[in-house]
Amino acid sequence: MNKMYRIRAVWIMLISVLPLWSQSGQLIEEKELGLNEVIEIAREQSLMALISRHEFRRSYWAYRTHLASKRPGLILDATIPSLNNSMESVTQSDGSERFVSRSNMQTGLDLQLYQNIGLTGGRVFVSSQLQRNDNFGEESPTTWLAYPVTVGFSQPINGYNHLRWEQKIEPMKYEEAKMNYINALERVSQRAVERFFDLALAQINLEIARKNYANNDTLFQIARGRYQLGTIAENELLQMELSFLNAGAAMNEATIDLELRKSRLRSFLGFNEKVDLRLIMPTEIFGFEMEYTRALEEAKANNPELLAMQRQLLEAGQAVAEARSKKGIRAELYAQLGLSQLADNLPEAYQDLTNQQRVQVGVQVPLLDWGQGRGRYRMAQSAEEVVKTNVDQSQIDFNENIFLQVMQFNLQDDQVAIASKADTIADLRYEVSKQRFLIGKIDVLDLNVALEEKDVARRAYVEALRNYWAYYYSLRALTLYDWRQNIKLSEDFDALLY
Repeated sequence: MNKMYRIRAVWIMLISVLPLWSQSGQLIEEKELGLNEVIEIAREQSLMALISRHEFRRSYWAYRTHLASKRPGLILDATIPSLNNSMESVTQSDGSERFVSRSNMQTGLDLQLYQNIGLTGGRVFVSSQLQRNDNFGEESPTTWLAYPVTVGFSQPINGYNHLRWEQKIEPMKYEEAKMNYINALERVSQRAVERFFDLALAQINLEIARKNYANNDTLFQIARGRYQLGTIAENELLQMELSFLNAGAAMNEATIDLELRKSRLRSFLGFNEKVDLRLIMPTEIFGFEMEYTRALEEAKANNPELLAMQRQLLEAGQAVAEARSKKGIRAELYAQLGLSQLADNLPEAYQDLTNQQRVQVGVQVPLLDWGQGRGRYRMAQSAEEVVKTNVDQSQIDFNENIFLQVMQFNLQDDQVAIASKADTIADLRYEVSKQRFLIGKIDVLDLNVALEEKDVARRAYVEALRNYWAYYYSLRALTLYDWRQNIKLSEDFDALLY
């Protein structure tokens, strides 16, 4: 039986070292990483970080598109050419219709400079047009029509100015995108903390399992000797053998769990299977107390959630204004003034120019819509009230969340200190219990209780460290503030665009 246990131990050792070999038979690279290093790598190359960068770039170009809409635009519209060779119905002078063979080609250029007017929601423009018409088979086949200069504007007069609303909302969206990117990096840090301590706890569990296996092996061998001498009963020997077997099973499970947690962290950090990770547990904490009023002040100034609430209120107001403009009379004013000339050749088309004017006022009156316009307006008003109510409740919940997070964080340094002390005491108690068992002062049950309390205390210490760093980075994400260096979090957004 002793030989069987030795073979089992050898197999367990092989399982532990096999992950250090790649499929090609070469040793893979081993990296020792601390918590800060894991966080930095995650913020730089994790999939979450890469997605956040692309989301920011999308928001940046959306904002650039908005800025471009406020600048003058230049459009060239060209028809080169439009050829027509067909039979068409043409109305005669007496009102009759006659099919006529038409064979012509039209060519045209239209260059227009325009500018949107944010104050009124209208548009002004200056254009220059030139058209050429070639009628095949006629004595004077070519004619030219020129509009050298045309100045005009269009202006909706229904009271809704979408440009003015966009000037309020779009800059807010871009600022929200900046805050969201910084917040996303902090969420990456939170996930890194979670993955780090998952693997750290798995490492601790394997260390505990190996130590327990070695201790139980030693104690079982001693118990066998005592049983042969008749100093212990058979049930105590069986209890020690059972503890030894359970320790072996626990070590196998801990080894598998370690590889699973290691694979998850490796995938999160963007490493391949040729990298083996070993973590260095953080031993120091900041040990400062955070003030709720200061945390709330920074959160209100920096958190994208609050800025999103303000944007939602503006968008709801925009929807109400648009619905109000559509429930009554809608009108638009269009006017243009310019010069034109028709000639048989190009130079004459720009001589002896004549004036041409055009003024148009379009009005649309809903005489009978069965209350659709009013219904849409009331719906928009109700939606706005819902948004206001949700925003008010969200602000209350946000303040309460900040308060709870600060309270929890301020407790964690004491929790870490208590857990560290408990870990030291439990480990010392187990060593004392082990020595007392060796001299026959306590039985197996008391020894197992001490062993279990030692393991629980060790895991509790790791969990206390996890909670401390989890709450710290949670508050960083809520406030976008570095409480260690006492500065507001920021990023080089220009560098993200390349």
